[in-house]
Amino acid sequence: MIEFYAEIRQAHIAAVLASGSLFLLRGVLVRAGRGDLALAPLPRYLSYAIDTALLTAALMLLSILPSAAYSNGWLAAKLALLPVYIAFGWLALRRSGTGGRQLACFVAAIAAYGCMFAIARTHDPLGPIRVLSGG
Repeated sequence: MIEFYAEIRQAHIAAVLASGSLFLLRGVLVRAGRGDLALAPLPRYLSYAIDTALLTAALMLLSILPSAAYSNGWLAAKLALLPVYIAFGWLALRRSGTGGRQLACFVAAIAAYGCMFAIARTHDPLGPIRVLSGG
């Protein structure tokens, strides 16, 4: 399966970008008072489909890469941030949340996504710090 590494990696990256973009769009819609659109069946099911593809590609990459490729802890750091992103994202899109709390959760979810992205790009658990410091 290693011969498909490049294609699986590209599918994973595309799913990451699609997932983040859809979350950002849905969050902006909620903030704009259009939660009915953000929480409609189409964007919800599209989100499930994209996230399923994302997880599938991630598990495929995990299974074909040698463990030395992620032995410095970058993958563990990224996986530790995933439930943080999910939890804050869920709270940001809830119908019953207050405006200030929803905004704080939305910003926190975007920050968690950004940290995971930086960690993935640098393959370093301190990726966000490295990116911010220019190193």
